[in-house]
Amino acid sequence: MQRKEYVPEPIDTSDVVLSEELLELTEVLAKNTHHVWAQERIRLGWVYGEERNSELKTTPCLVEYEELPEFERDFDRNTAMETIKLLLKLGYKITKQNPAGSLEG
Repeated sequence: MQRKEYVPEPIDTSDVVLSEELLELTEVLAKNTHHVWAQERIRLGWVYGEERNSELKTTPCLVEYEELPEFERDFDRNTAMETIKLLLKLGYKITKQNPAGSLEG
């Protein structure tokens, strides 16, 4: 059986402009995305290594978010930004609660 070619068709969010506050939220989400990814890799037995090797389960990305190469952080930022843009495009509103409900810290 021949597999059909996959053609991604994400919802177009190019018309969505994020406020400065939501751009700041993007960075928080990007950092958390990396933490979630790293936690899962560690759970699966991956460790830090100079090179990515699936057989040995090593990756140079098991470091703090701030230590990642810029292109890796950009990947997480883009995922976060597109998620926020999609939520807004679908009609959801993102509002910050009082400081007690803040994610900062």
